Order: sequence, then structure tokens, then C-alpha cells
Amino acid sequence: MNDGQEQAILAVHVRGLDGMCVGCRAWWSRLAPYPCWQVDWATSRQARTITTRFLENVR
Repeated sequence: MNDGQEQAILAVHVRGLDGMCVGCRAWWSRLAPYPCWQVDWATSRQARTITTRFLENVR
């Protein structure tokens, strides 16, 4: 996976007015509370990438 794919997930899977994930409803016709597991995954990947970049620059 690359940053572009994570950004695409985060752009589509946003909170709807009803508190449900818009991306899950549009792609899978599934009612999932926001944040859904795709958002959790994408944000954790971003955090790992940021942490790795920071730690590489500290050395």
C-alpha cells in the first residue's frame, strides 16, 4: 500500500450526518458507524509512516 491509497480511503470514508460511514454505505450498502475499520486501518498506517520518518531523522 502507498500513501495515495490511504488518502483515497480517508477521502471516501467520512462521517455522514447520521454518524455513519459514507464510504461503507456507498461501496457496500453497509451501515457502519464512523470511524469504520477502513479509517482505523488507514490512520494507523499513516501514524506508522510518520513515526518511522521521524525516527529516521532523529538518528
